Amino acid sequence: MKILIVDDSRLARKELSELIAEFTTQITNNVSGEPRLQVVGEASDVASAVTAINMYKPDLVLLDIHLPDGDGFDVLEQSDFTPQVIFTTAYEQHALRAFEFNALDYLLKPVTTERLQQALQRFEKPTDTTAPITAEKIKTRDDQIFIRDGEHCHFVRLHELRLLSVEGNYLRLFFRDTKALLNRSLNYIEERFDPNLFFRANRQQMVNMDYVVRIEPWINDGLLLVLKDGTKVEVSRRQARELKQRLEL
Repeated sequence: MKILIVDDSRLARKELSELIAEFTTQITNNVSGEPRLQVVGEASDVASAVTAINMYKPDLVLLDIHLPDGDGFDVLEQSDFTPQVIFTTAYEQHALRAFEFNALDYLLKPVTTERLQQALQRFEKPTDTTAPITAEKIKTRDDQIFIRDGEHCHFVRLHELRLLSVEGNYLRLFFRDTKALLNRSLNYIEERFDPNLFFRANRQQMVNMDYVVRIEPWINDGLLLVLKDGTKVEVSRRQARELKQRLEL
């Protein structure tokens, strides 16, 4: 499995890399003989970490929280790929928020060999040592997501989201009586949200079908979705065909 180390300290990155190497000397791939855990890259700030995550698509990131141009949470929010995460930091006060991001573990510096090995053992999958590990997980209606919009933070159950709409390089999320901006692409969200609950109406919008109260014919063989709050969403001709197939008995 591929590991990325993110820390603004070159010495800290070197120490973590050496600890991982020590841990993997006794853990080899049964087929190729190569180490099961391999450090594929390092990053020292938010910008380089986001680039590295999107490029290498690591299975695991060892992520420092305090970085020169932001924090580790910025890295996770801005990346298009979602890896498993073990936070490494000198500060205890961020632990709660770290686990809001479904962190595997939270290691306080200086990181000891024992604590790192415990965290890596949690990451390792003991059931099948040859099968690839996928960090992605489809989120279903009762899963909770964390949304940070400027100074405002929201915890939202997936079933509370009624509409997602592209606004420039951001997504506008509509839930309860609130709306918030998220720095993600609609393609990214579509791949991770339950397709039985959400439907991609067009290139700009995705709808929670539980909120649709009426479907009307629309121009160019499209459809018009009317939501409970009166919002109207156009369904493109191509997506209209898919929706009709989806709704057939």
